[in-house]
Amino acid sequence: MSYLDLLKLASSEAIVTVTALVVLAIGLIRWGEAEMPLRLGASRRTSALCSLVAALGLAFAVGAVLTLPQQAALFGGMLVITPLTSLFKIICIALAFFTVLLASGNDSLRNHGEYLAIILLATVGLMLLVGSEELLMIFIGLELTGLSRYVMTAFDKTDIRSAEAGLKYFLFGSTASAFTLFGISFIYGMSGTTSLAAIGQKLTTASAQPLLAVGIIMTLIGFAFKIAAAPFHLWAPDAYQGAPVPSAAFIASGSKVASFVVLGKIVLVGFGPVHGSAAWHAMVAGWSPLLAVLAALSIVIGNLVALAQTNVRRLLAYSAVAHAGYTLLGLVAGGRDGFSATLFYTTVYAFTLVGAFGVVALVRRETGGDDFQKFAGLWSSRHSGPGAPLLAGCMSIFMLSLAGLPPFAGFFGKFYLFSAALRADENHGLLWLVALALFGSFISLYYYLIVLKVIFIDEPSSDETSKRQPAGIAVVPTIAVTVLAGVVLFLGIAPATLVAKIIASLP
Repeated sequence: MSYLDLLKLASSEAIVTVTALVVLAIGLIRWGEAEMPLRLGASRRTSALCSLVAALGLAFAVGAVLTLPQQAALFGGMLVITPLTSLFKIICIALAFFTVLLASGNDSLRNHGEYLAIILLATVGLMLLVGSEELLMIFIGLELTGLSRYVMTAFDKTDIRSAEAGLKYFLFGSTASAFTLFGISFIYGMSGTTSLAAIGQKLTTASAQPLLAVGIIMTLIGFAFKIAAAPFHLWAPDAYQGAPVPSAAFIASGSKVASFVVLGKIVLVGFGPVHGSAAWHAMVAGWSPLLAVLAALSIVIGNLVALAQTNVRRLLAYSAVAHAGYTLLGLVAGGRDGFSATLFYTTVYAFTLVGAFGVVALVRRETGGDDFQKFAGLWSSRHSGPGAPLLAGCMSIFMLSLAGLPPFAGFFGKFYLFSAALRADENHGLLWLVALALFGSFISLYYYLIVLKVIFIDEPSSDETSKRQPAGIAVVPTIAVTVLAGVVLFLGIAPATLVAKIIASLP
């Protein structure tokens, strides 16, 4: 195969990489030593140009994905093109696109070009993750994404919490990467290959060995960190609260989507022969009961700790832990039905969370914070500016969807997951896990409604109102949040549009 053929098959990744370099170059432009107001205006023009170029580059990358062939494989699975990988590359690019739009309204971020370039490089890592079926390339994608996310988390130099969150994220992430790499090395040692398909074939005939079990456990621990599953979630609250809001949105959405796609490939394709069973009446050793335990811990810990939160971003962090538990149900169920349910749920959850963080960013821009009291009276333009009622309506859609209420996408996503888990065993062996997930959803309804109570019923204190300085409407982020709310509502009313594409893309 020639380099030209390779470039054509990796054209989407190449476009995003080139866009990152162009945005970085534009961000380095300095506009002379003029007066401060003029320098400020020039800086805003540079930021706007960087955002425009980044958004256009991502749009061109989507076009490049659409021109890819239906099936192709390079270098033994290091780069694989299938309908599934193409679909989720587009989803990852779309999430990055909305993150760029949210970042365009954040005037507190200096070095805007560098920030957008890091987001784009993280997107390349996500695309490599989604488009690979080879453990070494998956690890490279994880590291490229991880290093970018560490920098994104610590990017706000004016907030000490950002530096603290970045350091904690880096330390936890490095440890998780070590676990993943050690697990891959054990698996390679026992199977003699790093290709997922070849590993699956080897495990079909190989007998159970302790080193293989250790390798599988260490690999799953590394991915449990990536998806913020309990008890490997300790980085998430600090990262979600301390990072710049667009960074938190991207970490909570795009990274989760890519991680669940890759985790599904690893356990269902590579580790498929050692599935085991998590059924209460017939527990069998394998990766399935391990994921079931992670799911149960995540649902319980995430929902219970979220009840005690008074900061919206920390609440979203702990709810993300619970949602990781829900999403794992599909992988525990196994099969095409379970995997498609996992993919649908993680997609709609990602778009919902980007929208919720978008509202948080706009409220923070207006009030200077994201504690509950900052959202008091958001529904009234009298307290929060002319765009506030629209933001309150959008936040209602996002919160009710996360709670799993109809007619929003979160309701169908949970219904799809729970039904797939129940159908996975004729004797309803996963009923214990589904019952726990239903109980967790019931608990979550309380703290999501608390957010809506603050928005629609509570009145801001006079002291809080006097502190608010109208910053004007951030048009682009507001439009992005509105579109995301429309997506969540549409996927709740017509979920078959996405479900059909996911099912058709699965082998």
